[in-house]
Amino acid sequence: MSRRLPPLNAVRAFDAAARHLSFTKAADELHVTQAAVSHQIKALEEWLGLPLFRRMNRALALTEAGQSYVPSVREALDTLSQATERLIRNDSAGPLTISAMPSFASKWLVPRLMRFQKRYPDMDVRVQSTSQIVDFARQDVDLAIRFGSGHWPDLQVERLLTEDIFPVSHPSLLKNANPLTCPEDLRHHTLLHDDYNISWAVWCRAAGIEGVDVERGLRFDDSSFTLQAAMSGHGIALARGVLVADDIAAGRLVRLFDVHLPGSLAYYVAAPPHYFTRPKVKAFRDWLFEEAGKTP
Repeated sequence: MSRRLPPLNAVRAFDAAARHLSFTKAADELHVTQAAVSHQIKALEEWLGLPLFRRMNRALALTEAGQSYVPSVREALDTLSQATERLIRNDSAGPLTISAMPSFASKWLVPRLMRFQKRYPDMDVRVQSTSQIVDFARQDVDLAIRFGSGHWPDLQVERLLTEDIFPVSHPSLLKNANPLTCPEDLRHHTLLHDDYNISWAVWCRAAGIEGVDVERGLRFDDSSFTLQAAMSGHGIALARGVLVADDIAAGRLVRLFDVHLPGSLAYYVAAPPHYFTRPKVKAFRDWLFEEAGKTP
């Protein structure tokens, strides 16, 4: 059903002027000029086809039509204001849903998440692990953490973590029958491949070594699987520093050699711009960057 409604700004101007019986005080309340209020009132009167105020020297009074209009206008504006506040509260309440790549969620986010829960014990967090780009218009997601170039149209994007890339292995491989003492020793070991990482061919060129079959070995489509294989002693992985910082610190993996490559991509937080004003999103975003600052 089509509704015949007057312009909202004109109605707000009328409400303020009717309460103050002054265009000047109404303008102060609405943070506009007195001329703007006068123009809005005149536009509303023309839309209604009725005068709402009697303009006298240094005085302003409501007409009979204006007096009868006031209660309904105030009730309507109060209802709209209350509905808006409820919507904003509901938008800020409820669980916080984070979308992150499986590897980042398991290797970096989840191990740190308890610190956020301790700080905000009343906030429920849901982590969705997926490599797909979030459709914020259709999916119930508050914030996405993505790995890439940072170019996602219509989203506010902030770089969270950069990285470098280097080989890692289980500590036991340093002392086995073919110890890893220099990059050339890779030819005696299984290479672990990650579809989301720089290839072994690129790393070997940077290291200046030849004679390593960079196509052989195990291949995975998720970085967390690649790193788990390395921690199980199944071979050598090219790792993104962000994902292995905790494992290296705990001794589950060791960093090999002195050759590392800067990553061309990075981890970003992304969401529609107005999402970042939500208290729960702002709290999580600020915590993420605090944690990122602690990452080696």
